[in-house]
Amino acid sequence: MTQTIDENLLRKIIKEVMAEQQTLDTTISFKDEHTSLDESDTGSEDRSTISHKVSENKVDWFKHVGIAKQGFSKDEVVIGVAPAFAEVLEKNMTGLEHKEILRQIIAGIEEEGLKARVIKIYRTSDVSFCGSEADKLSGSGIAIAIQSKGTTIIHQKDQEPLSNLELFPQAPVLDLETYRAIGKNAAEYAKGMSPSPVPTVNDQMARVAYQAISALMHIKETKQVVPGKPAEEIEVNFN
Repeated sequence: MTQTIDENLLRKIIKEVMAEQQTLDTTISFKDEHTSLDESDTGSEDRSTISHKVSENKVDWFKHVGIAKQGFSKDEVVIGVAPAFAEVLEKNMTGLEHKEILRQIIAGIEEEGLKARVIKIYRTSDVSFCGSEADKLSGSGIAIAIQSKGTTIIHQKDQEPLSNLELFPQAPVLDLETYRAIGKNAAEYAKGMSPSPVPTVNDQMARVAYQAISALMHIKETKQVVPGKPAEEIEVNFN
């Protein structure tokens, strides 16, 4: 059953995108003092979006603690969130708060006796490539990637970016219980198990109902991409 569209979120995104479109006749800069372009970076984003990124909001529960490092612990699952997650957009396309989504995914991982490590990806807004970057930093080789709009994957190290262990492309049908199950399955993969795929509802009308807000949220996310910028370690505090 599809959730009700968050109309306030939709209006906010439309207003911001329209405001940004008024600046598109200005000169586009592809480089700045904080950005180095890595030609090996791939994804669906247009590099011209760099100059239109907005400042991230400071979020008390979502703290940056430095460049993400390679993990070596076999009992960890890395969660890689996309560039606009939590600090530019705060909810997925159906209005679930990013904080609650992360809380449930981490709870699912911890239920299996493993630990979660959260990083923020800046090089791409494509969920598969976010997963591919995150699993390279995961000690277990298993990672979960989440776009701000809610699309999620479970990915394994050394697999092609589009070769996922599990893919959840219909964000409108993902509820908090499903996100918790995604965390649980990722942990089981990290333990060398072969869990049954997380069951999801297949809503044929979800694409139609949410197509506009999905596109607008992806535009917003892609504007936050910084090619060449390494992922950053995130400390989450749900208290």
